[in-house]
Amino acid sequence: MLCFGGTGVPIVLLHGLMGRARTWWRVAEWLRPYGAVYGLDARGHGSAPRVGPWTTERFTEDVADALRTLDAGPAVLIGHSMGGLHAWSTAAKHPELVRAVVSEDFAPDQRGRTVETWRGYFESWPVPFSSLDHVRAFFGDAGEYFADCVEERDDGFHLVADLEDLYVIAAEWGRRDYWSIVDAIRCPLLLVEGEHTAMPPGQQALVAERVPGAKHLVVPGSAHLPHDEAPETYRGAVEAFLSQVLGR
Repeated sequence: MLCFGGTGVPIVLLHGLMGRARTWWRVAEWLRPYGAVYGLDARGHGSAPRVGPWTTERFTEDVADALRTLDAGPAVLIGHSMGGLHAWSTAAKHPELVRAVVSEDFAPDQRGRTVETWRGYFESWPVPFSSLDHVRAFFGDAGEYFADCVEERDDGFHLVADLEDLYVIAAEWGRRDYWSIVDAIRCPLLLVEGEHTAMPPGQQALVAERVPGAKHLVVPGSAHLPHDEAPETYRGAVEAFLSQVLGR
């Protein structure tokens, strides 16, 4: 667990597929006034163990175990993509551990999608990248995010996570849906969706309809990474949500 600083209510940041906790550092900078901010490396990512099983249930228990280790009361979970799913699932299965959830650009039903689409895209990347500037230039608006997803080796910069592990993780999303998890969420929920989302259309709005009191925001001009692609809009939405949830 990476500690970003702050005191009070625990705020735990959950990254997306191929990310790691440190990708959240720009967000953590402005979150600190709201609580004690932490980032968790999901298994197979960052410094976490690179062992399965690669199931949503296992990732959920990892989050729950981390929250119990903090022993600081119910936490606010803020998740991007895969991290949003893990936040939903933890809130549904361990409601005593979760005070509120912010979910960014994940949809509960992606059945029929295969990892082959992702595989072709990932394997087209010019890995190893020659420098961090090369990473930033290649990924454009998401360049700062991906610069935090790589590590330097003798021949250049490589992804920290293993692509074969990522394919197994993503494959599960194409085989099952998560509506039962959504329907079990009872805490405050904010869904942040990119205007040009990578997710099936309409589902994040439907999640907001099915979870009592949930809020849904579509961020103009952003795709799958609103917190990096439209940081001011994302920040405003999350700060307003936290102010309400935490009574600030």
